[in-house]
Amino acid sequence: MTTQRRARKIGASILALSLTTGIAACSGSGGSNVPGGGSAIVWTTWGSPDELTSFHEFEDQFKADHPDINVTFQPVPSYEEYHSKLTTQLSSGTAPDVFYVGDDKIASLVANDVLAPLDELLADSDVISKEDFDEAIYRIAEKDGSLFALPNDVNPDVFWYDKEALAAAGISEDPAELAENDEWTTETFIDMNEKLTAAGLHGAMYWNYWNTHDSWITSQGGKVYDDDGNYVAHQDDAAVQAMTDFAQYMQDGTFEIADTLPKGAGADTLLVTHQLGFFAQGRYTIGTLEGAGVDMDSYDIVRWPTPDGKAAPTGVAASYLAINKNANDPEAAFLFFSEFLSKDGQELRLKGAGNAVPSIKGADDIVTGEGFPAHAQTMLDMRDMGYSNFPAEAVVPDLSNQIAVDYMLPLYQGKATAPETLQQIADLVAEASGK
Repeated sequence: MTTQRRARKIGASILALSLTTGIAACSGSGGSNVPGGGSAIVWTTWGSPDELTSFHEFEDQFKADHPDINVTFQPVPSYEEYHSKLTTQLSSGTAPDVFYVGDDKIASLVANDVLAPLDELLADSDVISKEDFDEAIYRIAEKDGSLFALPNDVNPDVFWYDKEALAAAGISEDPAELAENDEWTTETFIDMNEKLTAAGLHGAMYWNYWNTHDSWITSQGGKVYDDDGNYVAHQDDAAVQAMTDFAQYMQDGTFEIADTLPKGAGADTLLVTHQLGFFAQGRYTIGTLEGAGVDMDSYDIVRWPTPDGKAAPTGVAASYLAINKNANDPEAAFLFFSEFLSKDGQELRLKGAGNAVPSIKGADDIVTGEGFPAHAQTMLDMRDMGYSNFPAEAVVPDLSNQIAVDYMLPLYQGKATAPETLQQIADLVAEASGK
């Protein structure tokens, strides 16, 4: 489960749910040794009911394999509430032993020295290794050459498209087929969106977060950060032009931000009722479509368009698994950590209509083996070519969200220009990071 648009997708659906495996109960602190032998682990994350079911299945298997270890699961209802609570627990010494961290939070926790270093543990493990994971995704969890977390799974934001909506707009070309021939150009994409809106339908929908604006910039040939971690979009001509165009498409209704839609007319509803052409989301969209009982053959996926039609790197949303530096039973905590992230662990959690793409090598059949969407390989290709949130931005708590809400949204609404906005963001990042 990655940052799949946080509480927007989750809401209050968990309620007060708390699933527990074993008999151990912990009063807000990390796991403890159980009288009479055995160990206890407390772990936590956020997630939807379907996701919690898959976690419970993993826990059952873990308990069967390790009957001397009791596992307590303490989920939190929303993404925002989760990280606020976790930060408080880490400060007070009452945090769980193993926990999820979002891609806009992990770098700051690494900097706060509250996570257990992993390099020696991974070097001695016969379950997982550092080499099993993509450096472009886990580098955000590194500091001074040491690793402190690994991605538990990922979600590249592919464009889900509705063939029925495209046909209703008089569009006969198939985006995925164009992409296979390196003909999926920005010009073609915009033309399709304009035809959709002219037909009274919605063009392309996006969530307002780092992955959206950064992916548009990099897909259009621009740079967001340089190799030294400096924000450079304001100085990069291609980036400035990309955001100028993107904002114009937002303002004229060609594109839309899903966060701002009125209640009862959300992007998911528009997608399953054939009113929306394109929706930038992750693999969890499969569950949305299946839950709506729609004709699945009407939907497929495609990568982001580019000026020349060839594939370009775009952002990959990720969440990370970390171990409390002060875990009461570090050995048991790492055992849980490693098996959770292992190929078998990810297959248990992501099989079927799983909500994410595996982060570990060798588990790609999870995505391609189901036969849906038809071009499921696109998710894997985008994962392998993509990048995580940028460390310089993610190391500052809530900076990514501040950029999206306080700067990008006004740009989309026509309250600022792209050069002004990107300069303001550059100043903000420099001040926040001390550069």
